[in-house]
Amino acid sequence: MQDFQDVENQDFSVDLFWSMRSPYCYFLIDRLIELRRQYNVNIEFKVIYPIAIRDPNFFSKRASKHYRSYHLLDSSRVAERLEIPYRRPIPDPVVQVLETGKIASEQPHIHLITRLAQLAAEDGKALDFHDKISRLIWNGKTDGWNEEHHLERALMSAGFKPSEMIIRANQEAQRIDAAIDKNQALHDAAGHTGVPLFSFRGEPFFGQDRFEDLKWRLLQAGVQSQH
Repeated sequence: MQDFQDVENQDFSVDLFWSMRSPYCYFLIDRLIELRRQYNVNIEFKVIYPIAIRDPNFFSKRASKHYRSYHLLDSSRVAERLEIPYRRPIPDPVVQVLETGKIASEQPHIHLITRLAQLAAEDGKALDFHDKISRLIWNGKTDGWNEEHHLERALMSAGFKPSEMIIRANQEAQRIDAAIDKNQALHDAAGHTGVPLFSFRGEPFFGQDRFEDLKWRLLQAGVQSQH
């Protein structure tokens, strides 16, 4: 049996692959905050672009005809069960003709917020970022989340300097996108193509509904309480 010192010295790092267009990622925020509060777990956020950006033909040519209707039904149902404020964002982070699935060539939102999320992860403040920015986008309380300085105020409340961060996201776009590409390669190798996807010691856990399975595995592996 492993002794206490061996367990104490183990690395309990979990990779979490995250998309800024996924409500299921948003649904995890409170549980992630509680996990970090309770246990000595390092959550490594690895933001990726949503499938609509990675594969612009997915919705128009490959997705099931039931994909969107079921997604809308299920996301609302999960939010209701979890008692989480939720509504589809206005505007959608990805500009898309929903009737045809066609993705617009101009994408003024998703690149910026994904690059900002990557910068936050590089600064070790990804959960603080998502606690404010993902809630802003998904909790249904703010129409035009991209307007009237809502994004800047949310960044400030998360502990960032909004102007500097947005300038970095634009000026370092090529470097940041290269880092996101690396995240996407790791995601592809992790064992599932969806998000949210956890990976702990090579074992994938897909979906917000597998959070308890992940927590069970962490406890089984000997993760230590913070208290």
